[in-house]
Amino acid sequence: MEKERLNKYLASCGVCSRREADRLIEEGQVTVNGAAAQVGTQVDSTDKITVRGKLLHGKEEKVVFAYYKPVGVVCTERDKFADKKISDMVHFPVRVTYAGRLDKDSEGLLLLTNDGALIEAMMRGSSGHEKEYIVRLNKEVTDEFVSKMASGVYLRELKVKTRPCRVEKVGKFTFRIVLTQGLNRQIKRMAQELGYHVSTIRRVRVVNVQLAGLQSGQFRQLKGEELDTLYRTCLTQGKERNG
Repeated sequence: MEKERLNKYLASCGVCSRREADRLIEEGQVTVNGAAAQVGTQVDSTDKITVRGKLLHGKEEKVVFAYYKPVGVVCTERDKFADKKISDMVHFPVRVTYAGRLDKDSEGLLLLTNDGALIEAMMRGSSGHEKEYIVRLNKEVTDEFVSKMASGVYLRELKVKTRPCRVEKVGKFTFRIVLTQGLNRQIKRMAQELGYHVSTIRRVRVVNVQLAGLQSGQFRQLKGEELDTLYRTCLTQGKERNG
């Protein structure tokens, strides 16, 4: 049986991304056949692998779920101080992890999967995968606000200017925004730089997957053309964008 790098194997088992796998290995949280693993270790399904003390049962069928994350639920698996973790709220039929985060006080669409390659592709900032949000502000949305948000806003705290994006006013205090990057608390920081405060954020789309049809706390498994399009966009087109 052909062996592969341990980080790739862990990703293909849905444990985490390759980068996260390397971090776990470096922290000594992964063993192979009873010995502490090393970055670059080669393994296959015959090896006995543990992650954080739990035995890994090998590769599973790849699945992707769309989950409506409620406000207050934290995207974490390890924070013992978090009141509500995704793993506490919903018991998926297989072990999955999130492909992209949502802040604790934000709600909406979150994709969860056991496919490490998909997670890696979706979290790669240079890939430019679209994420769409409906945002409510504390003040009226003006044409000037829409224009400045769409052109890109310099975030002094992060010392970076955001990429140009699509912005549309959809209500007196509400706008729609489509981002292709995932800076930390990006929408809130952008609005703050322009003198606004964000009241609510709801993510309604990730790439081709829509939130529509899900109630808060519900999830559904992606199948058919919807799943095929997600993979085609993230894995095939992502590779083309990155050369």
